[in-house]
Order: sequence, then C-alpha cells, then structure tokens
Amino acid sequence: MLAVVGLALSVSVFATWTILLDRMNDRVGAELVNEAEKLRQYAGSPAASAAAPEDLLKNYLQVNVPDRNETFFVIVDGRVRWRSFADPPARLDEDDALVARMAAATAPVQDWAESAAGTVRWAAVPVLSEGRTAGTLAIVVFHDRERRAVVDAVGVLGLTALAALALAGGVGWFVAGRVLAPVRMVRLTAERISDSSDLSRRLTVTGDDDVSALAETFNHMLDRLERAFAVQREFLDDAGHELRTPITVVRGHLELMGDDPADRAETLALVTDELDRMNRIVDDLLTLAKSEQPGFLALGEVELADLTVSVVAKARALGERRWRVDEVAEERVLADRQRLTQALMQLVANAVRHTGPDDLVAVGSAVRDGAVELWVRDSGPGVPPADRERIFERFVRGAGRTGSHDGAGLGLAIVRSIAEAHGGTVRAGDADGGGARFSIVFPCEEAP
Repeated sequence: MLAVVGLALSVSVFATWTILLDRMNDRVGAELVNEAEKLRQYAGSPAASAAAPEDLLKNYLQVNVPDRNETFFVIVDGRVRWRSFADPPARLDEDDALVARMAAATAPVQDWAESAAGTVRWAAVPVLSEGRTAGTLAIVVFHDRERRAVVDAVGVLGLTALAALALAGGVGWFVAGRVLAPVRMVRLTAERISDSSDLSRRLTVTGDDDVSALAETFNHMLDRLERAFAVQREFLDDAGHELRTPITVVRGHLELMGDDPADRAETLALVTDELDRMNRIVDDLLTLAKSEQPGFLALGEVELADLTVSVVAKARALGERRWRVDEVAEERVLADRQRLTQALMQLVANAVRHTGPDDLVAVGSAVRDGAVELWVRDSGPGVPPADRERIFERFVRGAGRTGSHDGAGLGLAIVRSIAEAHGGTVRAGDADGGGARFSIVFPCEEAP
C-alpha cells in the first residue's frame, strides 16, 4: 500500500514538474512578445513620435525597467550603444556573434542562445526608419534562471511529498498495528487452541468496530465449538456407559444358550428385549445430541388448544386412568408441534408409570404474562423436593409405582432439552390435591 502511495506521489511530482515547465516556457514567450508590443506602443506615443529612432530606443530603456532575470540593450550600426541599468547575470551585449545576429534582423525574431548564466531566450525588435534599420532593441530572458525557480519549487514539493509519505507510513504502521492487534490475537488464540485442544480460551473484546465484532464472532464460534465437543463427549460417554450392560447381557446369554428349544426360545426373547432397549437408548441419545444443533426445531404455527386435546387423545392408549383436560389456551404460537407433543407424551408416560388405574392424569395449556405453559399433573405419590432437579439429568431413574426403575433415565432429560430449545424450562412441583405436576414454560411468540 505504501508503494502505491509512493508511486502516486512520484507521478504527481513529475506531472507538476512538467506543467510548471510548460507554463514557464509559455510565460517567457509571452514576455518577449509583450516587450515588443510595449515598444510599439511607446513609439506611437506623442512624447516619442518626434524623436529620432536612436533617441527613441535610448529613452525607452530609461522608462522601461526589465523584470527579474531579464536584460535589455540597444544595437545601433552593429554595435551595442546602451543597455539597461541593472547588471545582468551574463553580459550578452559583449557576445559579438549574438549581437551580429540580432543586428541583422529586419523583423521581430526570437531564438535561443547559450551564455555564462546558462541557456537564454532572446528577441530582437528592429526599429525601421526610411526603409532601413535604424536600431534594434534586444530583449534577453535568462531561461535557466527562471527554470531554477521551477526546480526549487518542485524540489520543495518532492521533499514535502517524501516527508508526507514517511509520516503516512509511520502513522499507517502504528494504526495498522493497533487495528490488526485483535486479528493477531485471533490467530494466536486459534494456534493455541489447535496446539492444546483447549476450547475454553476467549478473546477480550474492547470497542465496537468491525475488528471487535470479528473477535466477538470468534468467541461465539468457540462457544458453539466447545458446546458441540461437550455434547459429543457426553454422547460417547453415555452411549458407552449405557450400551455396555445390554451388550454384556446379550453376549452372556448367547454364550450360555444350549440346544434345548425352550432354553433357546427364552434366550432369544431376552436378547430381543435387550436389543429393543438398546435401540430406545440410541434413539434417545440421538435426540439429546440433536437438541444442541440449530436444526433441532422445525418452527411453525401451533394451536395450543388442539395440541392439548390431541395429546390427551393419544395418551388414553397408555393405560386406564382418569384422563382429563384441565384448561386449554385459545392461542396460536410459533413453536415445534412435534417436539412439544413428544415432550408432553413423555411427561404423560412418566405419570402413567407412577399412577394406578384409579388415579387422575390431566393435561392443560395456558398463556400467562407473555409465556406459554403446558403441564401434566397426576394424583400419584409426587416427586420428593430433593429429587425435583436431579430427575431431569441424564440416566437418573425414578422408581415407578411398583418400586422398579423403568426406562433408561433419558425421558425427562429429553423434555428439558425440548423446553430449552424453545427458550424455556421445565419444572416439577406438587399438584393441587396431591401428586406431581410437571410444567413446560417458554416465551410466547405469536405465529405470523
């Protein structure tokens, strides 16, 4: 980038140099023409019209002072008779060859010459009298002296441009270092994570510019990666822990299986049951793993009243209970109907396991204070306060009505994952009149 700026400045200085030289040459040429015109005007004035040609030229030198880097002199009969008062940088009036060239002019003429002061540009303006040249006014401009002023100006411009380039480079280096510091930090953090596999490192975000936004985005990416790796580790640990037992049971019974048909049938039934249980465990683990992914929910319009009634209709096949719809919300919200049905059915199945034929199982829905609440309550033994948080963890099994520990302990963990995916939570508490009450609460977002 600095090279591009330097090239641009060089082109600018060169263009300035060329333009100034062209303007200087035009100005010198115009000055020679202007001096000749001034002589004509003076010759036509009343004060000079009666004077002899030689006197006219002499008087003109007295009233017309040359500008800086200029000199005038008068040639009469091939010799220099008078010159302007100020001493010129070089005495061209003493150059006989140049004087002869000027004296020979019969009409105004311009040309170039070399002198001790460098290149000069001159003009010879003859004054005619009775058809012959009575005298010649020589106008000399020291071109190199004029050019030197342009060189000095361009030199100052070049030095200024060089200083500006150096200053811009220093400031740019400093600013770039400050601006790119977070980017460098991102790179170093990525290298450290790659070397150590430690996803807990985060960048310190300061400011609100684009680079700070990049650092914040990188932190969000690390959050997602850390959570993804944690879910992966949990899945592998849980799968290894829970699948090891049924695999051992299946292998042991297959190894001990004899030739007796009754024994074989019993073993096959047991093996099939264990394989079914393994299949359920794998499905539940996959559901929990997917709950951490962005595509876990398929959001759409959900009519809460229809959802509540349909869950009760489906749940009647789970057992002979006193089924009831507590309350229905006449609202349409943005949610995943299938996931909510899955969560409610899991809560209903859990209620059935902890109740008997004469017990009540009720399902309800409501919208209160901008939040949707879905609940399942029963008239069973309830949940002890000490277990109301623990039962939502993975592989925590609660004793059923018969005292046995049913299932793999993943059902309530799935319910919690579905609730959290909707931005809410699930709670266990006491139902009115005794028993347990499980409620899913999440923000109410009306369907478009």
